[in-house]
Amino acid sequence: MTSMKNKDLSLFDGALLRPALAGAFAKLSPRVQWRNPVMFVVYVGSWLTTLLWVHTLSYPGDTAMPSGFVLAIAVWLWFTVLFANFAEALAEGRSKAQAASLRGLRKDTWAKKLKGASREDGFIPIQAPELRKGDVVLVEAGDMIPLDGEVIEGVASVDESAITGESAPVVRESGGDFSAVTGGTRVLSDWLLVRIAVNPGESFLDRMIGMVEAARRSKTPNEIALTLLLVALTIVFLVVTVTLLPFSIFSVQASGAGSVVSLAALVALLVCLIPTTIGGLLSAVGVAGMSRMMQANVIATSGRAVEAAGDVDVLLLDKTGTITHGNRQAAAFLPAPGVNKARLAHAAQLASLADETPEGRSIVALAQREGIEAEAVQGAVFVAFTAQTRMSGADLPAPALDLGGTPVPLRKGAVEAVRRHVEALGGRMPPEVMQAADEVARRGSTPLAVAEGARVLGIVELKDIVKAGIRERFGELRRMGIRTVMITGDNKLTAAAIAAEAGVDDFLAEATPEDKLRLIRQHQADGHLVAMTGDGTNDAPALAQADVAVAMGSGTQAAKEAGNMVDLDSNPTKLLEVVETGKALLMTRGSLTTFSIANDVAKYFAIIPAIFVSTYPQLAALNVMRLASPSSAILSAVIFNALVIVLLIPLALKGVRYRPVGAAALLRRNLLVYGLGGLIVPFIGIKLIDLLLAASGLV
Repeated sequence: MTSMKNKDLSLFDGALLRPALAGAFAKLSPRVQWRNPVMFVVYVGSWLTTLLWVHTLSYPGDTAMPSGFVLAIAVWLWFTVLFANFAEALAEGRSKAQAASLRGLRKDTWAKKLKGASREDGFIPIQAPELRKGDVVLVEAGDMIPLDGEVIEGVASVDESAITGESAPVVRESGGDFSAVTGGTRVLSDWLLVRIAVNPGESFLDRMIGMVEAARRSKTPNEIALTLLLVALTIVFLVVTVTLLPFSIFSVQASGAGSVVSLAALVALLVCLIPTTIGGLLSAVGVAGMSRMMQANVIATSGRAVEAAGDVDVLLLDKTGTITHGNRQAAAFLPAPGVNKARLAHAAQLASLADETPEGRSIVALAQREGIEAEAVQGAVFVAFTAQTRMSGADLPAPALDLGGTPVPLRKGAVEAVRRHVEALGGRMPPEVMQAADEVARRGSTPLAVAEGARVLGIVELKDIVKAGIRERFGELRRMGIRTVMITGDNKLTAAAIAAEAGVDDFLAEATPEDKLRLIRQHQADGHLVAMTGDGTNDAPALAQADVAVAMGSGTQAAKEAGNMVDLDSNPTKLLEVVETGKALLMTRGSLTTFSIANDVAKYFAIIPAIFVSTYPQLAALNVMRLASPSSAILSAVIFNALVIVLLIPLALKGVRYRPVGAAALLRRNLLVYGLGGLIVPFIGIKLIDLLLAASGLV
C-alpha cells in the first residue's frame, strides 16, 4: 500500500471532474447557496434574469431589451454560479478521494482476545468490531493489529507502510513513547500484547477519515471575517444598484432623451460590481488548504488548525531529531579525579543495560570498544528514565561493586539532575567534573554524569550533529517574522552551543513538561501564536496548549489526542512544512481577494457608460476600451466575470507559491502581481470577448 501523499490526483483527472460537474448542479439548491452570501446574490440574480427572459417572450413589447440579450445574461449568470459550485465541488472531491483511499486501508479482521491476564491463559478468536476499549489482544507475526492500542508486553517489528508510506518497519514495545500501535498495521516478527485504547469507529484511521471529510468543515475565524467584509461590500453595491433605477427614470424624464436602464442590465452591473471572484473561490481555497496538508501526509483536525499555522509567529522545536540528527552517540569517558577510566566505563555500561535509547546503546557499545564487558547483575532493580528525574540507572546489590554490603544506587543522566541526586545522598559534585561537563557543553556535545551512590565517577560525552541547511531555514523563518525557540533537556552550555550553531533565536535548556507548558503560555500571553511538535505522553499538556500542535504518528495516543495535527511520517522537521502550507493558504486567499477587488475596476468602465450613455452621451468618454456597443459591453463584462472564476480554479486549489519574505515585501508583491494584474487583465479580457461577440454578430 502507499501513503496518502501518493494519492494526489490531477485537477484534470476524470475521477475528479465527473463528480465535480455533478456536484456543481447539486449545489444549486437554495439551502446550499444561502451559505455563501455573495454567490447567493448572483443566484437570485440568475433567477430574476431568467424570469425577465420569460417575460420578454410572453410580452415582447414591454421591454426595450431583446429577449436574446436577456437570455445571454441569464445563461452567463447561471454559469457564474455553476463555476463557483464546480470550484468548491472539485476541492471537496480531492479530499473525498483522499478519504476513500483511507477507507481502503480499513479492514475488519479477526483478533486473538486474551481469556485471562497473561499470554499463557490462551485466547479466543473475535472479530475486530466486537472488541471494546480495555480488551487485551495477542498479535503475532503476520497478524493485523485490529484497533489502536498500547503495547503492554513484548517487542515486535511492525509494518506501518499502510499509514505512513514508509517501507522500513518500526519497533514497537511496552513502555516509553514507542508503545502506541495503530489499527490496520501488520506485525512482522515476534509478538505483542496490546491493550485496546478505543472502541470500534473511534480508531486513528476512523478519525483521519473524518478529518479529511473537508465538505463538513466549519469556517475558520479569518474566513468568517473575510466573508463579513465581502457581505458588507455586496450590501453597499446592492444599495447603489437599487438607487440607479429611480435615478435613471428621473434622468430620462428630465432630459427627455435616452431610455430607462433595464432590470437585466442592473442585475448584470450588480453581479460584476460585487466581489464574485473571491466569493466563488473562497470555500474552495479553504478546502484545498486542508487537502494540501494531507498531501504532505499531515492530518489536520480542522481548517482552523491549517489557518492558524499560517499565522504562527513562534516555533518551539525539539533539538533532537529536528535541529540535530538525533542519533547522539557516546564518544568519550571522562573520569573524575581519582577514578579509573575502566571503573567509569563499567558503571556507565551497567547503568545503560536496560536503556534501549540510541544513547544508552551507544554507551554500552563504547564501553565494549574500551574492553569492558558487563552483564546484568543478579538482583539489580533497574530505574527507567523519566522527564521529571532526567536520570536512569539501577539499584545494585553491594557485591556488584564491592562497596561493603549496602545496596548502591547507580545513576546516569543530566549533570544537574545527578548533582542534586548526589547531594541528597550527602555527597558533592567535584569541581573538576563540573569543569569537564562545561567543556563538553561548549563543544556542543551533551555531558551525562555517572554516579555510584554519593560518589560522582565522571562524565560521558555524547556527540550530535546539526542538520545541514537548518540554519538557512531558520533564517528564512526570521525574515518572515517567525521566532524560533529550541527545546532541549541538555544543560544551558550545550543548548547555547547548539543554538548558536543552528541559528535559532532562543532556547530553553533542561526543559521539563512543566517548563514547556509555562513557555507556551508566556508567549501566548504576549500575543503570539505558538506551534510545536511532540510524540510522548509528557508532551501532551504542551501540545494541548499550543495553537498549532503537530503530534507524531508514531507517538503515544495521548500526544495524538492532544494535538490538532498528526504527522503520519513522524518527522519532527515537518513543522516547518506545516507553517509554510498555512502561509500558502493565507497568501492564496489574500492574493485572490486582491485580484477580485481590483478587477472590478475594468467592469465599471465597461458597464457604467453602456447603461447610461443613451441618457448622458458624455459618458462615452469613459468607454476607454472602445467596446462595440452597450449590449456588447454588458455581456462581455458578464462573460469575463464568469470565466475568470474558471481560470483561477487551479490557483485556488494548488495555492500561491510560498515565498519566505516579510509581511511588507509580501504585501508589495501581492499588490504588484495580483493588484496590478487584477486591473490590467480584465481590460484585456473584456476587450477580447467584445471583439469575438462583434465578429460573430451576436450583439
